[in-house]
Amino acid sequence: QVQLVESGGGLVQAGDSLRLSCAASGLTFGSYVMAWFRQAPGKERELVSSISWSGGNTHYSDSVKGRFAISRDNAKNTVYLQMNSLKPEDTAVYYCAADTWGNVLAGRPYYWGQGTQVTVSS
Repeated sequence: QVQLVESGGGLVQAGDSLRLSCAASGLTFGSYVMAWFRQAPGKERELVSSISWSGGNTHYSDSVKGRFAISRDNAKNTVYLQMNSLKPEDTAVYYCAADTWGNVLAGRPYYWGQGTQVTVSS
């Protein structure tokens, strides 16, 4: 059984930083593209960032480029999202996901975590 378990969310002030973690089990972690999506109330789900199996290729949405950094540790089956200079508009539930590049970039990865809430106050 595949499990993706996010942690690290919380309530912070604008300008603060947070690091999200996603621990994976039940899959060959190093074979999957890993991604972070987010969904704010009343908005569509957005692909925030993704990383190749080796970590050599990364993708960021324009809204977070330069502020967020994705990384992975294949020895620990964990993917991270370092979020700096947080803004109120970053407030959302953040989801970890795993699949191929095609499915991730299309917004339909097969495996999803349960989500972690990030709230940024102004």
